[in-house]
Amino acid sequence: MTDTMKQFAVTRSGPLKEVMTLGEVPVPQPGPSEVRLKVGAVGINFADVLTVTGEYLTRTRYPYAPGMEFAGTIDALGEGVQGFKVGQLVACLAGKGGLAQYAVSPAAALVPVPETFSAAQAAAFPVSFFTAYHALKTLGRGEAGEWVLVQAAAGALGTSSIQLAKALGMNVVALASTEEKLRIARDLGADVTILQDDPDRIQKVKDATGGQGAALILEVVGGTRFEESLQMAANRGRIIVIGNASREDATMRPVELMKRNLTMTGLWLTSLMQDAAATQAAAQGLTPLIASGKVAPQVGPTYALADSAQAFQDILDRKTTGKVIVEPQR
Repeated sequence: MTDTMKQFAVTRSGPLKEVMTLGEVPVPQPGPSEVRLKVGAVGINFADVLTVTGEYLTRTRYPYAPGMEFAGTIDALGEGVQGFKVGQLVACLAGKGGLAQYAVSPAAALVPVPETFSAAQAAAFPVSFFTAYHALKTLGRGEAGEWVLVQAAAGALGTSSIQLAKALGMNVVALASTEEKLRIARDLGADVTILQDDPDRIQKVKDATGGQGAALILEVVGGTRFEESLQMAANRGRIIVIGNASREDATMRPVELMKRNLTMTGLWLTSLMQDAAATQAAAQGLTPLIASGKVAPQVGPTYALADSAQAFQDILDRKTTGKVIVEPQR
């Protein structure tokens, strides 16, 4: 092992390919209660893109090393770390630093993964599946037999949500931008698929759900489409706001919630992961489904570390399906 490694860094906001720079830095050393991973795969989320561009929920503090979700083998343990061993494949939700050949993380941020997982599958698992579980069950209170509407159905969260909803006995209406993406949704079990720009999309959702609308909507688009989510919801429906892929402002009159007794709830995984009981419940719900093969991370396109900025741009341009993966050891 050398004393230096390659790592991406961002020193200011701006266009992705201008501000993401690959450099040579010292290999980090784990401190107390930390571990060091030889990073095998980094799962790239839309939140990573927004963090680099300075548009995320929290202020980006530069300089910043991107990569909030990654996986690899533990190659060094800091003082006091228990429950993990050198050579073990783990996933990690450290929040930053993943776009590197080695990364240090608090042991508390590690997520054990099945031994059958590849590094790419491990990196594609935590954010998407924990978010999907909290949207469908923790906050969404979804029940078997209910209709759930999944937007951006072929993306990392969409593919996870479809699989999990079906495993929990729910019916799924999937929206996506192309026929190819709708095919992916159908292959994963979606009952009804509709192009997101279909001029009759609202009526088609209502027709698919017996004229009632969806009991649960996973809202990730925002902007002008947010009003459509209200129209596609059933009376007393629940709308879980998870993202704003349109990057546009949305407007809403609270009286619209009142008229039909709708519930709107925001979901941010970062704060939910600080709730130990909720995290444990989600893990307990997901573990048997993963073990049985009823749900599985959908690995999308993979990129070399040097091509990370292109991976970010492709997500922003909506050219990808599944979880985008960067492989730093390639």
